[in-house]
Amino acid sequence: MIYIHLFAEFFKIGLFSFGGGYATIPFLYHISQVYNWYSLDELTQMVAVASITPGPVGINVATYAGLKSAGLLGSALATGAEMLPALILVIIVSKLLRKFSDNFYVKSIIETLKPISCALLTSVAIGLLIPDLKDIKALVLLACLLLLSWKSKKDPLFYIFLAAFVGVVISLIN
Repeated sequence: MIYIHLFAEFFKIGLFSFGGGYATIPFLYHISQVYNWYSLDELTQMVAVASITPGPVGINVATYAGLKSAGLLGSALATGAEMLPALILVIIVSKLLRKFSDNFYVKSIIETLKPISCALLTSVAIGLLIPDLKDIKALVLLACLLLLSWKSKKDPLFYIFLAAFVGVVISLIN
């Protein structure tokens, strides 16, 4: 039964997560609440590890979440289920793109999806941040990284590696 749930949930993630791998986070957050396959701390760790490993973040998280919840078969199933909608949609869209590429409504829908994805990511980020509000070190690190990213427009991976390095140093000190 878990395999059916895994396939359905990750197929849904693959179908509705417009905006890249980080757009899957609200869905993964929902899964952690409904199925308890992993905790919020584990979700945070999955996203962090997926961000620094090669490949798309959403696929990496699906692979890890499937492995965590249902072993190797669950990992393959979750990964395949997340990729399947994109494969189907790309085939369909590529056939229709030439015909509708200048359509006002198509352009409007795509432009509308961008802020919606940002709003979903923001709500999940706030939900993941709330448990860490008591940890002053995490808040200081977050503030410093936000300020640094605002001042020097470096690649996001730079900030992910920097945060990971500082987190390791802090954990070694404690």
